[in-house]
Amino acid sequence: MKEREQFKSRIGFLLLSAGCAIGIGNVWRFPYVVGQNGGGIFVFFYLIFLLLIGVPILSMEFSVGRASAKSPVKAYQTLEKPGQKWHLHGYVGLLGNFCLMIYYTTVSGWMLNYFYKFLTGGFTGVKTSQVASVFQNVLSSPSQNVFWMIVVVVIGMLVCSMGLQNGVERITKVMMIGLLGLIVVLAVHGLTLDNAMAGVKFYLYPDFNKIKHIGLLNVIVAAMNQSFFTLSIGIGSMAIFGSYLKKDKTLLGEAVNVAVLDTFVAIVAGLIIFPACFSFGVNPDSGPSLIFITLPNVFLSMTGGRIWGALFFLFMAFASLSTVIAVFENIIACTMELWNITRKKSVIINLILITVFSLPCALGFNVLDFLQPLGSGSTILDLEDFIVSNLLLPLGSLVYLLFCTSRLGWGFKNYQTEANMGDGPKIQNWMQGYLTIILPIAVIFVFISSLI
Repeated sequence: MKEREQFKSRIGFLLLSAGCAIGIGNVWRFPYVVGQNGGGIFVFFYLIFLLLIGVPILSMEFSVGRASAKSPVKAYQTLEKPGQKWHLHGYVGLLGNFCLMIYYTTVSGWMLNYFYKFLTGGFTGVKTSQVASVFQNVLSSPSQNVFWMIVVVVIGMLVCSMGLQNGVERITKVMMIGLLGLIVVLAVHGLTLDNAMAGVKFYLYPDFNKIKHIGLLNVIVAAMNQSFFTLSIGIGSMAIFGSYLKKDKTLLGEAVNVAVLDTFVAIVAGLIIFPACFSFGVNPDSGPSLIFITLPNVFLSMTGGRIWGALFFLFMAFASLSTVIAVFENIIACTMELWNITRKKSVIINLILITVFSLPCALGFNVLDFLQPLGSGSTILDLEDFIVSNLLLPLGSLVYLLFCTSRLGWGFKNYQTEANMGDGPKIQNWMQGYLTIILPIAVIFVFISSLI
């Protein structure tokens, strides 16, 4: 039996896991939600819930991976008792990874497209009033959408084809160090702009009037939702990295480290966006319009905007490609074990499958724009994102949680033993009541509130 691959270094594991968690949402959603929900008060609640909800479930997903030394699709079979059906969630998780990638590849393609546009002077001479139409032209062009989506799939699969250490770990490490360097440079530059501090104040200064207007309970629910979804837990994207881990560090400690890196990027992203928006009198938005309309407007108004625009979209490309490579690695490992095939074969099969299944999303803004599955104005991307974010991630997290804490699953003692191997903070006995009773209720609450 072939020995399982392992990470070459701990920093490789941490950067790859953080790369999977750090995605587009860190930049186009987190800062906006912070600004809208009372600034520093929201961040305070977010950090508390990250520690109370996100980190424990992440440690469970890592534990299932490390204890089984299998991909998520086979992990449950190794750990469950005979006759149990927990392993069915392995297939749901694999489906969830596919579902995530068949729209994430299109969005990542937009990032690369915009990086290329800024780098080659594609925005030279474009007036701020024309920026929205540039993005509209990208969406309405089947050839641009499909071309850049294929570029993303090919890059991701090429990296994964080189193996865990030589490809996935080595290249993601370089990309993540580049990402962390770029975000600091961009934030420092943002803080030097005129009126930058007004943006920082809006972003991080506790605004009690806003909280009074929104309602403290709504702020708490928003913080709980954000802390839950930020770590990409629930579909095995993190369990796969647990399966490549040595047993020299506790998994609660590793989960905290990944959460810290993810939060650092999310918070610093706001120090790029808000100072720039306030400096140039642009209203910060959320979602794609922030990235592809608001910020290009800011860069065009800025001295050396072409360079700053190119650097920003290089940062965004790294953020999205690190997620793509991490999730591709999960899909490839799962199909290798499911069908007992080599990595190269798995790469070729999945390259074809993901390219074909990504076409509806890439064409959903043009050729297939008549398909509006969630009501008027919605797109295929909206449906795919809803399925992953609102259904598969929270329900999958609940399955991992119940599997690791319930006597009907793997059980708390087995989870605790695995998670506590090595140096670092341990899962204590007194935590059992919280993890087995309160945490499942909290996850169900997050699921219901995100659906509403």
